[in-house]
Amino acid sequence: MNKPGELSVPYSTPVDTLDAVHLTGSAMSWGAILAGATAAASLSLILLLLGVGLGLSSVSPWASSGISATTLGTSTILWLTVTQLLASGLGGYLAGRLRDSWVDINTDEVYFRDTAHGFLAWAIASLVTASLLASAVGAVVSGGAQAGAALTNGMASTVMTTTLGASAPLGAVATRSGGESGALPYFVDSLFRKDGNAALEAGVTNSNGVPSTPGLEPTAATSSYEVTRILMTALQAGSLAPEDLNYVGQVVALRTGLNQQEAEKRVGETFARLQAALVAAETTAREAADQARKASANATLWLFISLLVGAFVASLAATYGGRQRDH
Repeated sequence: MNKPGELSVPYSTPVDTLDAVHLTGSAMSWGAILAGATAAASLSLILLLLGVGLGLSSVSPWASSGISATTLGTSTILWLTVTQLLASGLGGYLAGRLRDSWVDINTDEVYFRDTAHGFLAWAIASLVTASLLASAVGAVVSGGAQAGAALTNGMASTVMTTTLGASAPLGAVATRSGGESGALPYFVDSLFRKDGNAALEAGVTNSNGVPSTPGLEPTAATSSYEVTRILMTALQAGSLAPEDLNYVGQVVALRTGLNQQEAEKRVGETFARLQAALVAAETTAREAADQARKASANATLWLFISLLVGAFVASLAATYGGRQRDH
């Protein structure tokens, strides 16, 4: 019974109104989530750019300058981890602190919702950052694979170019010009080093009194071209055919004054040295490819770990921010 002057209001109205709020209200505060994600993505971008700048300023192509590759790799891992900690912590805290207040929700449900807010803020921020830095992330993930494929698939061409100077056609490679490169011209020249004692015994000297073999100077370039082609073909086959050994020995004997047996011995030794140089260059290239692969694998694994750490920190920071919001 109401007293005079009081309105007649059903007793259950406040409870029904509160239940209606609970039923129609959303468990997710998307505005808070997007705000936290935006802050996290922005801070991640800033810190990553700062890290790239510091990294580029600390490396140097000079042997005695800059930090080592190991130090650079360790610094990169630590910087990625710190970036995830700071950005994810900020994004998660804002997502929890800016959310709506939930009335009459038990503690476990509040904790779960805050954790979800932080995780979603981290997830959106990670996707945004990855899209903004797609080229950089792609380079980290696939850099080692691409380097390994390039070095492995182009091994023959790379080694030929570096060791033999064979990037140009065979005839051009053998051209005696100041622009030639590689070790093959050196090995070919070593074949035609004249034996001074043999030339002296033959009594043949040039205008300067230096021992020489008559009639061979005009054909020196031609014989060098031919020997170069023979050696390159033998290197691709893996061995020097007996008939090629005999023929190159004859050419060397005519050019140097050695007898046939000594000339063939010189050819065999020179070819063995050339093969050793080729194997050494190939080994170096493979080691470089393997190091690039390992570096890429380590970077990818540590990036995965840092992202997991970021997800955990964002979720934890959101629960902390949510508690401060409710109190």
